[in-house]
Formats: sequence, C-alpha cells, structure tokens
Amino acid sequence: MLKACLSILCLSGLLAAEEPPQAVISNGEIRLKIYLPDPKDGFYRATRFDWSGMIQSLVYEGHEYYGQWFQRIDPSVRDFTYDGADIVAGSCTAAVGPVEEFVSVGSQALGYERAKPGGTFVKLGVGALKKPDDSIYDRYRLYEIANPGKWRARTTPESIEFTQELVDSSSGYGYVYRKTLRLTKGKPQMRIEHSLRNTGSQPVEANVYDHNFLRVDGQAPGPDYVVTTPFPIQSNRPPDPKFAEIRGNQIVFLKTLADQDRVTMAIQGFGERATDYDVRVENKRARVGVRITADRPVQSELLWSIRAVLAVEPFIHVAATPGEEFTWTMTYDYYSF
Repeated sequence: MLKACLSILCLSGLLAAEEPPQAVISNGEIRLKIYLPDPKDGFYRATRFDWSGMIQSLVYEGHEYYGQWFQRIDPSVRDFTYDGADIVAGSCTAAVGPVEEFVSVGSQALGYERAKPGGTFVKLGVGALKKPDDSIYDRYRLYEIANPGKWRARTTPESIEFTQELVDSSSGYGYVYRKTLRLTKGKPQMRIEHSLRNTGSQPVEANVYDHNFLRVDGQAPGPDYVVTTPFPIQSNRPPDPKFAEIRGNQIVFLKTLADQDRVTMAIQGFGERATDYDVRVENKRARVGVRITADRPVQSELLWSIRAVLAVEPFIHVAATPGEEFTWTMTYDYYSF
C-alpha cells in the first residue's frame, strides 16, 4: 500500500514531504486535492470512514468547496467537541470533504456480533478490525486494524482509482472494492464510481453514505445557504425552529450558525426511484452551488450542520451475496448562478 501511494506522489509531482500523501487531478474546470490511503503517514488512519477518495480541496471558479472544518484532533474525544474558539475532532470523525462510511444493518459492522473478543470483524473501506471486548459496536471508537487489506491506486490527469482487496478468513468476509474519482472532460463535474465484489463466504449488506463536509469559502451555514430536493420535504425530526425551517422542497437557514449552534434533521418524503437521490446546496453570497445525484435510490437521508460545515447525507443500500458485485455512482455537478 505504501509503495502504491509513493508512486502516485511521484507521478503527480506534488507537495512537500511533511504533508500527508496526496494527489492532484484537474480537468481545467475544477481542481481536486485528494488524500491517499497510507497506514503510516496518511491524513486519515482511523476506523470509521472509507480511506479512499477523501477530498481535501475542490476549487471551482476560484471558490473552495471543502477543507478542514476542525482546528485539531484529540484521540480522547469520541465524536467532536468545543474548546473555546476551537472545534476538536476525535480520531474517527476527523475527515474532510466528500467522504463515505459503510454502516451495516443495525448500525453495526460486518460480523461484529458474531466475533468473540480478540476475533475480527470487517469495516468496508477500512479492513478487518479486532473486537476488543463484549461491548456494543461504536463507530466512533478507534479499533485496532488487524488487516488493512491490499490497497492499490492508479492515477491519470483527470481521475484516480483506488482498489482494496480484503480476505478475512476468520470472519468469512472478503471483497474487492473499487472507487474512482473521475472528472468529466470540459464540464465542472465529478463522478464517484464504485464497485463492491463479494469474494467471501458471507453475504455483505450495508448502507453507505457520503458525509459531504461542505464549507464554501469557509462560510458558516446561514441564510445564504439553501438546500433543495426534487420532492416536498417531510421530517419526523425537524430542525430547531430558531435556526432553520422546511419550506416545501427546501431547507432554509434562518440565522448564521455560531458558537455551538447546530442544525440536524431527518430528510424524508423521497420515493423509491433513483431520481429522488438529487440534492442541491447553493450559497447565495458566493453565487455557486453543487448538485449531487446518483443511480441508486435513497435509503435514508440526513442533514447535519454546525458553524464550520454543512453536511447533507443521502444513504444507499448495498448488498452482495458471495460471488456477486454491486455498483453505484454519484455525480457532483458544480455550478455558478
């Protein structure tokens, strides 16, 4: 894995040695900096999020869409917390940009309930992890990685493809996971293409979402931001009415989030068609936006935002029996208005 990451750095001719391994791709319309999986020097080495395709930066028409939303990392913090003016992230939460997490049914990881203490279970996109005790699985807990699998990466000027192969004989899980970030020629568009082939003896079933840590030019969520879907939005957990409200098919912020303000809600009202996986986030001050679509139906959808970041999180259901392959693609269209 380390060899593959180093070879990408040589090919892309990037960045100072003291920075985490990265790659840069561009199609002339948008420019991406992507953190590379690396168990020794990687930006993200925790056990919650998929290690591949974590976007540090995306610039379109001079506007930065992503970037680091926390000031420092503290392994003793479970999720994130506040320390004066700083936001402090735990190791497992300290991710940036469009980054994905696989959550197995019941908010578990694959094989966790069957594994005995000292045995292994699997987190897709991370590897085989050791179960330390009989406690309930906690996605924010940092687990020991018993086997990260075999990572490979291949880059072109306009794309980067990651492959992870994992065989965990003790749990019965095995897979080949491919993820490609591809920039469309002549358009401000990014496609994130996935395939998961089940090579083990156990069925694989999980829900995957992209956290979409959006922060246009570092601007706090507030009245300049609008979230729009193609369907009238419903919610059994609506936002705090002091901060945001639902207006038809939109979520509108009523004040700029500050201090420890938070807007969280379940987004409901979508149907079973893939066309309902369609969300726009626009910033009226910067006059830019992003539209996110996919070729699979929405399983569930959430909004989470604090003063430093706005995250819309659509989930897709992934399932593959032994020998089967499951594919899905998300498309990000960046635009100005």
